[in-house]
Amino acid sequence: MLKKILLGLAAVVALILIVAAFQPGEFQVKRRLAIAAPAQALFEQVNDHRKFVVWNPWGKLDPNVKNTFTGPATGVGSVCSWQGNSEIGAGSSTIIESKPGELVRLRMDWKEPMEGTSTVDFTFKPEGDRTVMTWHMYGPQNYLGKVMCLFMNMDKMVGGQFEKGLAELKILAEAAAKK
Repeated sequence: MLKKILLGLAAVVALILIVAAFQPGEFQVKRRLAIAAPAQALFEQVNDHRKFVVWNPWGKLDPNVKNTFTGPATGVGSVCSWQGNSEIGAGSSTIIESKPGELVRLRMDWKEPMEGTSTVDFTFKPEGDRTVMTWHMYGPQNYLGKVMCLFMNMDKMVGGQFEKGLAELKILAEAAAKK
């Protein structure tokens, strides 16, 4: 009986490993929101890490997070490193491309709870009296990541935080635009 249970368990593990091998080698999470504010005003909220941490939803998961800012205050080379609780871990965000009113691209280097690197693009597209802001994170997905994604939905986990952050920014930016 024990032999059958062990063989069954081994078959399940083998199946999981085989299915994981066929998962995509890259992940992506994307959310958009129309905000009644100029593209340049939204760009400035992302191009400056000190402004970004005000509405960043992960910062709210750890009110005691330690942020360290290095490099220029804004734009390419600006870095925000963080050390937080188990919900937000540790890592750094570096602005690697900055086009006023159009794009801010970040390299995210995760140290805890797992090491990894991803890219985040914030884009701004004017549409009438609003700007459609897109928060898009993407990157390579190693084999362990493929296995984990069989049990956890990255889009639901991260996408919800993107939605919260964009909603927070909308409130902030629209109030400032009315002044």
